[in-house]
Amino acid sequence: MNRRAYLASLVGCCSGLAGCSGLAGDATVTETAAPVPRTATAAPVPGPTTPSELPVPESELVRAAPRDGIPAITEPAFGETWSGITVAAESLSRGEFTVDLELRPQDVVIGVALEGEARAYPLKLLSWHEVVNDTAEGRPLLVTYCPLCGSSIVTRRTVGGEPARFGVSGLLLDQNLVLYDGVTGSLWSQLAATAIRGPRTGDRLELLPSAVTRLDTWREQHPGARVLLPPPRSGSVDDRTFNYNRDRYGAYYASERVGAPGAGRSAADARIHPKTSVIGIRSGGTARAYPFPIVRERGVINDTVGRTPVVVAAGPGRSVSTLSGSMVAYDRRVDGRTLRFERGETGDLHAGGSRWAITTGLALDGPHRGARLASAGPPPQFWFAWRERHPGAELYGHG
Repeated sequence: MNRRAYLASLVGCCSGLAGCSGLAGDATVTETAAPVPRTATAAPVPGPTTPSELPVPESELVRAAPRDGIPAITEPAFGETWSGITVAAESLSRGEFTVDLELRPQDVVIGVALEGEARAYPLKLLSWHEVVNDTAEGRPLLVTYCPLCGSSIVTRRTVGGEPARFGVSGLLLDQNLVLYDGVTGSLWSQLAATAIRGPRTGDRLELLPSAVTRLDTWREQHPGARVLLPPPRSGSVDDRTFNYNRDRYGAYYASERVGAPGAGRSAADARIHPKTSVIGIRSGGTARAYPFPIVRERGVINDTVGRTPVVVAAGPGRSVSTLSGSMVAYDRRVDGRTLRFERGETGDLHAGGSRWAITTGLALDGPHRGARLASAGPPPQFWFAWRERHPGAELYGHG
């Protein structure tokens, strides 16, 4: 197994996490009280089989920025709104100026609900900081976003069992964010949630459930959700503030350009835009990616990848990127049965006599009430990023 295939297998380990997926953008689901969830049957997922493939050679890493050149948030603060927050910003065209910040209902966020508390992390804020060192109910939490790959990963923030602060190394591996931990200085791949160089090489971070959705949709499902406030309300590794009313990578998302110049080997693909959002699934030697436009058009796809029966679903959205609509992928085996899913009128999923929440894979009622579907793949990412790690991957709907 070569180095890239090994890292792909590590990314595949995300697959067993219940609920770790993007959300169908505008779907509205009301979750009723349920018993403590049980996890539905999950297929075995590929794991790291050749640790000798690590550490990643230093020559494979590309320096795109200085260490901490993108300032991680280290002391996050939360509130109901950004109203009343004014920050200083700077641009080549305008020089120094001040900005009255605005948080809109349609802004896209990473939603996290843990220990009875729901939080929202706006992507337009994370595009400037990429890493949030947080704590939920006394437990360390790490929220990361790689704008170049369109990928969000949420994990426990521990190294060797102890809380650790993470920062942006300024390095890229196959166009993807590489973090460092402040305890050992080890380097970590965001998409693999794995240490790739340094004393903790081979260690993996514990993945946690999350959703990518609009702020208003997240708050419909989690009325008490608080939102991450930008610096200076939140503390970061330095005192810089930015124009958080705009996503730093807005022009990049719409362009044909892939990643940072010189940071990867991605080849052109005439079938779809390289930054089309996809959910990739690996099972039984098969790797298949589901493009957002096709999933959105069909609403729900019942399929089998390798040995794993899956359901892939998307919500409304006009763009090809995760920024206006995204997807979920679940293993559709429950209590030893393989279910067939359909879209409900309110945007949830129906199967086996139960309604299932798209955000979490939780059965809301019926005979399966309280069961939770296991995630079938890591959160959405751009097609070129998935293809970089799975060169022979099938592209659903494109032969």
